[in-house]
Amino acid sequence: MGAVEEWDDARLAALLPWPAPDANKYTRGVLAVVGGCARYPGAALLCAGAAQRAGAGYVRLAASREAVEAAHAWRPSLVAEPWDAWSPADLPAPRPGHPAAAVVGPGLDGADAQCARLAAAVLRGAEAPVLADGGALTALATGEGRQLAAERARDGRPLVVTPHAGEAARLARGARLDEAPDDPAALSAALARAYRCTCVLKGAVTYVSDGARVVRVARGTAVLAKAGTGDVLAGVIGALLAQGAAPLEAGVLGAALHAEAGRAAEERLTAICATPEDVAEALPEAVRRIAGA
Repeated sequence: MGAVEEWDDARLAALLPWPAPDANKYTRGVLAVVGGCARYPGAALLCAGAAQRAGAGYVRLAASREAVEAAHAWRPSLVAEPWDAWSPADLPAPRPGHPAAAVVGPGLDGADAQCARLAAAVLRGAEAPVLADGGALTALATGEGRQLAAERARDGRPLVVTPHAGEAARLARGARLDEAPDDPAALSAALARAYRCTCVLKGAVTYVSDGARVVRVARGTAVLAKAGTGDVLAGVIGALLAQGAAPLEAGVLGAALHAEAGRAAEERLTAICATPEDVAEALPEAVRRIAGA
């Protein structure tokens, strides 16, 4: 691992996915979000809503019927369908000029067999880049999950993981990293190498690594220390992947936008009162700040 990098606003601004004047919803990127079990329907909605705010042209949600009903009532622009009407064949495939990606795991119960099967199906079947979060990380930290990660890397199909500290420890055990580094920068790189992916290790300071490079994103705020903000981050990074961003760049820009949105929400509502929904709604201000607009 080389020196830990930090990217300034000018570098980040150059990565913002401004749409072309003649863009359509497909050229702006299709994102599939698979998550939202009956116990945690809101997580998938936070992810999908944040993805819309972060620029994805067409966001499709596959979730439990409870989450689908909530999605239809909350944001009618989301295309939402229940798991029993969905199959991995419905995952978007990228083609020239029409990028795509998938997010799997927000609101999936890692201990539930159906959720584990869904996570494995997306990891196995998606030709587009996949971001694994939440319950999908539990499925990934198994023998089958490690094999699926290896197959994706072999086939050139990108994988991004977004663990917090507890999930990172689970992934480290799953990869049999007997001496997992205590330093989060080194841990992000070790997990990226073990799962042959890009790792976004969330925290007050976030570290993004592809195994060779590590980028530090030190913009966080205590606003982001609430349940649900990780789902917002997954949606932001997923949207950037769906718009054609490379995994490392999507992880760094997504973490920076998420943090700046948290700061904007804090300024408007205080660190006590701001919620994950407020962070997602503050993404436009985050874009303006990084763009210098």
